[in-house]
Amino acid sequence: MITAEAIRAKLLDLAARRSEGATFCPSEAARDLSKDWRLLMPRVREVAANLMAEGQLICTQRGEPAHPLTTKGAIRLAALR
Repeated sequence: MITAEAIRAKLLDLAARRSEGATFCPSEAARDLSKDWRLLMPRVREVAANLMAEGQLICTQRGEPAHPLTTKGAIRLAALR
């Protein structure tokens, strides 16, 4: 079972490796953690929401602010710097 801590670490790692302002798709984290990455996406979004609440990540959709748990469709994440 993939823990929330493992997802958190992967999301923060992906964010840290991007240049300032660069975003990434949360599915990158899920794909790195599981072959069945689609099944992991709801948990990845939950952890992303927690990181947003902590002020560590931002979430956008088509360049506009979004929330991982309430936004339908593709989202992008980035480090809050």
